[in-house]
Amino acid sequence: MAEDIQKFLHTFSALADLGQEIADTSEFNEMASTSLHLVLGTLAIMRGAIGEYQPEYGSIRLIAKRNLDKNLPTELLLDYFENRELCEMGITTVVAEESESKVLDFVTNNNEWLNDAKIELVMPLVVRGRLIGVILLGEKASGENYTDQDKAVLSSMARHIGVGLQERRQREELERRTREIKHLYDGLRAIYRDTVRAFAAAIDCKDKYTQGHSDRVGKYCEIIARELGWEEEEVEGIMIAGYLHDVGKLAVERNIINAPYRINAQESSELNKHPMVGFEILSPIRHPYADIPQAARSHHERIDGRGYPEGLKGDEIPIGAKIVTVADSFDAMTTDRPYRRRRSLEEVLEDFQRNTGKQFDPRVVVAFFRAMLKEITNSNVEKRFRRLLGRDYMNTDTLAMKLQNLITEIEGHKTAVAA
Repeated sequence: MAEDIQKFLHTFSALADLGQEIADTSEFNEMASTSLHLVLGTLAIMRGAIGEYQPEYGSIRLIAKRNLDKNLPTELLLDYFENRELCEMGITTVVAEESESKVLDFVTNNNEWLNDAKIELVMPLVVRGRLIGVILLGEKASGENYTDQDKAVLSSMARHIGVGLQERRQREELERRTREIKHLYDGLRAIYRDTVRAFAAAIDCKDKYTQGHSDRVGKYCEIIARELGWEEEEVEGIMIAGYLHDVGKLAVERNIINAPYRINAQESSELNKHPMVGFEILSPIRHPYADIPQAARSHHERIDGRGYPEGLKGDEIPIGAKIVTVADSFDAMTTDRPYRRRRSLEEVLEDFQRNTGKQFDPRVVVAFFRAMLKEITNSNVEKRFRRLLGRDYMNTDTLAMKLQNLITEIEGHKTAVAA
């Protein structure tokens, strides 16, 4: 009686350990190897293997083995009828000897291999009527025959292993498909970005004085959004908005865009239609990112309500449009135009200082300045303002100090207003 209780406790412990290993071990082959080790250890079995059924190849591949001749094959062919026969046996054990009344075709066809490997038991692993694999077991260390109780224990363990193998393979297949889908998605995103940038380049080609403007505005928008802590997809969305913010200029006469003088009121009125035209062009398109049409529509609005086309002010202006406004203005001021030379970086910073809270959103300006300051003070940060920083500014230390003072001033003003 005490011996039976001891065997029961040992078996229960082995099943618990097996279940835990299957649940915890993430790597497929490691899980199979550990499961085989527990099966062999439970009944002190000398040797064995676990094979996984590969339907695409019509074979069983040995994924874990112990104390078997290394020269033995790692794959066993399995035809349709052998597969069906194994499935019909269910989770049972089959003695691999010709003398038995019931011998599987799989055993008969692989008799020489099984004898060479000294395999005594073949246990099909079947889950929901489908063959998942097999467990092959040699003799017990004691030399005793397998009892019905031994076979019941092995059948219970085989159920765990079969489900574990299936679950892991399904998980790996899901992960593989997920990687494939992600690869396709990334490819589509790359195509989308490249198409947008090509379109932006086409927009800029209409204005011979500002080629590269849309691309730079897109990059500045990205810099600001990252500094604001936006998620990756949001960053990409505002970058696209920056690329496309001037798409409405496609509907403006080329002679107005390329006028080598400061345009008159009538021409200015025509040019000022481009935000609404851009909105109308972009609105029917199903963009993967929100607010791109609205950013094009509102990127000439001002915080104080004196912008166009709708005279929005404060929080009426979408944050995306506020970012494009800062990026667009910064590039316009640092680029040569037909009627004026680009401004020095010091003059640009002074302009932002005067117009923050009037034309520009303080949060956006501070984020832009912080990104610039990081680039000056941290050699490990990507150099995104290379064409500007140090080009005409007397001293990077002086520039860093000025940026820090401006950030402190703007944030102090925000705090005072809030109070």
